[in-house]
Amino acid sequence: MEPFVDPRRGDVEDDASSTKKRTLLSLAGSVLAEISVPKLIVSWFVLMVFPAFVLGFAPLVVSAWIEKVSGHVRSPLNSFWPILFVLLLVAIGLVASKTLFRFAESGFWSLNSVVIEPTYVICREGLRHAADKIWSRHASARQMETLRAASSAVAGLVVCAVAMLVFVAAWPASHWRGDLLWYGSASRLATVALTNSLVIVSLYLAAAALVWAFADATMPQPRDLDDFSSDSPAGRSWRVAHLSDVHVVGETYGFRIEGGRSGPQGNERLKQAFASLDPLCQRGTLDLVLITGDITDAGTSAEWAELLDSVARHPFVAQRMLLLPGNHDVNIVDSSNPARLDTPISPNKTLRKIRTLSVLNAIQGGRVRVVDRRRRCLGPFLSDALEPHIPSLTRFADQGRPHMVLRAVAKLWASVFPMVLPPEANTGLGVILLNSNADTHFSFTNALGLVSTQQVHGLEIAMGQYPGAAWVIALHHHVVEYPQGAHALSERLGTALINGNWFLRRIRPLSSRSVIMHGHRHVDWIGQCGGHLIVSAPSPVMGGTDALQTHFCIQTLCACRNGPVQLQTPARIVLNGRKELVARSQPESGRSAFPASRTG
Repeated sequence: MEPFVDPRRGDVEDDASSTKKRTLLSLAGSVLAEISVPKLIVSWFVLMVFPAFVLGFAPLVVSAWIEKVSGHVRSPLNSFWPILFVLLLVAIGLVASKTLFRFAESGFWSLNSVVIEPTYVICREGLRHAADKIWSRHASARQMETLRAASSAVAGLVVCAVAMLVFVAAWPASHWRGDLLWYGSASRLATVALTNSLVIVSLYLAAAALVWAFADATMPQPRDLDDFSSDSPAGRSWRVAHLSDVHVVGETYGFRIEGGRSGPQGNERLKQAFASLDPLCQRGTLDLVLITGDITDAGTSAEWAELLDSVARHPFVAQRMLLLPGNHDVNIVDSSNPARLDTPISPNKTLRKIRTLSVLNAIQGGRVRVVDRRRRCLGPFLSDALEPHIPSLTRFADQGRPHMVLRAVAKLWASVFPMVLPPEANTGLGVILLNSNADTHFSFTNALGLVSTQQVHGLEIAMGQYPGAAWVIALHHHVVEYPQGAHALSERLGTALINGNWFLRRIRPLSSRSVIMHGHRHVDWIGQCGGHLIVSAPSPVMGGTDALQTHFCIQTLCACRNGPVQLQTPARIVLNGRKELVARSQPESGRSAFPASRTG
């Protein structure tokens, strides 16, 4: 007898976090009803209040120290002891100033990533979305580019104006002399420190918004790529199977967070994808299998175990596979409850990072290298860089303590990105794997991205060592908003790479010999922006039910000697919607043969 509620089909609980089955307004209502207020207060304090206090407190300390030293210098120094005291005071101040500066700098950049840059991006993308909705049906492609550029300029002016109003309102209550340290109460000191921080942040935001707006408005807008390269026998070419957002689940009949019952169940699509790539890898007609993040659906141990089992069944695919983390791998707090919040001192996010590092090490640890920034060269293999830390990581994964490991793991996590697969020769193909996930602690805001300056510096070092090589720069988040616009404003705001435009401008000198590949939005798009070739991968498991087909693409990169990297028309691998294992390639004719890679 069949059950009258078939558990294999799921139920309403499987739609708890689904943006397909529930509206964002409905999800927001759940968040308000279920959010943990104590955790919210702790997180608010750690992420915003404490960094703001340190930033505003630092000028008071520096002012008090200067006033103290200058007061002793002005007084008569007729004996040895006053002179020694002044020298000691100067020495203490110089030593302590480094620590104070480091804390103030850390607080400022923490506020920058949490408040300052998102404020401008929200305003810019909101105006661009409105322009797309109002004018896209009536304006030409060139006119839309002009409107998007103008939206950046207007956003900068609006944010600058609001920031200056905040600055003018906060300035009278600020205080910059250190005498408050001796004569002010603790509450007065805290209020002044936070007000000082508000003055600093608003002044910086006002100036930065104008700079960002000018840079974004004058930057070329993204366009669809129409002129694919023809096959050149004199050039070099490489074939890259580009997958993203495979969202491995830990159950045979598991549903995914975003799709709920509107998406395919289980991991059948991933099995089809690996099975279709296996013969190509065995024949050597594929150079690379790249998965640009959201490898798992929620970063759980069961999901990573499912991935490892799938990879183990296809060793030839594993030999060519490279992975990087997505927001679902490290930032999902609870797959069934968007209101769940991790405090910054919670061990859960650290555990997700440890699981990710462990799997990345198992699959590619002996092939990719980390960057030695001090020596400005490629450093050890990932496996060698992780080796000294494995005992403490293993112990923490087993016990969840001590909490002092949290900071050590965060530092280790930052140091291993970018991961670099060096080219076999100066004319070969190299791959740079970035971590573009913002450090969020809330399931409802997990999808934001940020590429650190430290990673870009490492990228520049790696590419500088092989000036004749072609490169794939891989990350999870989309670096620019697609020129066709988004269906909903939430897609633009909730998933943005906060400093994507800055990232493109920073690596502009490297654009002629690189292709940027990403996922995140599940959009199949190939375009260009500011000289950069950009490839956005669809998801082979999201965006369709079990009855519909999905696909991923094999991209062919080619480069003539001393010429820019180009893309050929991609080959599409279709994953059948039926349960049985069926996969067929479907370029223009519906049939495809993949010739061996060529090097010139």
